[in-house]
Amino acid sequence: MHHPLLLVLVKVTIFSLMLAIGCNLSFEKMRSFWRKPALVFRALLAVVVLVPLVVILQLKLLNLPPAVMIGLAILAASPGAPLTTKRSQQAGGSFHYSASLQLTLAILAVFVTPITLAILEVARQVIMVQLLPVSLGILMQKFTATFTQEIAKLLTFIANSLFLALVVLVCILGLPMFSKVGELPLVAIAIMVIASLGIGHALGRFDDDTRSTLAIFCIARNFGLALFIAILNHVQQQVIPTLLAYLILGARKSCMSFDVLS
Repeated sequence: MHHPLLLVLVKVTIFSLMLAIGCNLSFEKMRSFWRKPALVFRALLAVVVLVPLVVILQLKLLNLPPAVMIGLAILAASPGAPLTTKRSQQAGGSFHYSASLQLTLAILAVFVTPITLAILEVARQVIMVQLLPVSLGILMQKFTATFTQEIAKLLTFIANSLFLALVVLVCILGLPMFSKVGELPLVAIAIMVIASLGIGHALGRFDDDTRSTLAIFCIARNFGLALFIAILNHVQQQVIPTLLAYLILGARKSCMSFDVLS
């Protein structure tokens, strides 16, 4: 796999997605979310702590192939999938809550991802593709609100199109390797997805308006960021089958949960 071109596409896609997210929500609205510490704590506990803990337990208890272990670890360390806000809205979740949580996770990924993986070099790279564009989008929203609102929809369309192109490209490159994912790894991925759904549902039970959103955020891991980390560490060929399997199972389960959790 010729990863330099793939790496460029991943960088541009993540940057544009994060810029679009930053342009679509003002800093003032995000601050109102941060003023609810109990709500923020439950959300971060579910997405950033408990879901990775499920993965750590599986890595300890199950005799998984090394490539699958690496793939699951990277997914666990990559919270905040870019399209999660749209998916949560389809499930009846609050846009304000989901967008604020998305921005919070994008910012925290700079610190959470390297800590989870214990790979210090990742921090600088994540700052460039996540924190920088999100911050730029928020600043644009604050100082050039009218202009930002005019281009926000176009940015979102471009970012979503790039992400779709990235997924299609990875599927083309990775599907021939998909047969390498055995039965036990698929069981482990299914356990991670179901446990994530349960964690989000349990910690969101106090507020029906956020229950479906938190469940979807727990399931959805940042595929682009996970692939980016894999490429940086030269393990993309080994882990792409695991990333694709999780992407398919996670999307299927979150779609099935819309009616149940709404």
